[in-house]
Amino acid sequence: MERIAFWLLLLVSFAIAGDTMRKSIVFNKDTPDVFYCPIEKPTLLDKMIVKARPLKKLCEYEGRTLPKNYRSDCYNDVDESEFACKEKKRIMKKLEMIKMEKEIRRK
Repeated sequence: MERIAFWLLLLVSFAIAGDTMRKSIVFNKDTPDVFYCPIEKPTLLDKMIVKARPLKKLCEYEGRTLPKNYRSDCYNDVDESEFACKEKKRIMKKLEMIKMEKEIRRK
């Protein structure tokens, strides 16, 4: 029974840590040319130290293998993760919607 509890606790810990890493890419519509990513291992989202990076650098390699000399500015290459690529698509759609709304308002 103790062994099962240990494994469940370990599994939950990994899930929480993975979720924190997954949520560590931040986009702010007020600064649409950049995204923010952690430069250290995040422990809590509200105490994360982040760095602004150009949006074009998010998912730059589109899920392909990273070059040997590649050096990410984000912790654990989170900017090149599968989630990062999905997040970039979501961000680009949002930016397109904002652009369309602005065009409609001008008319």
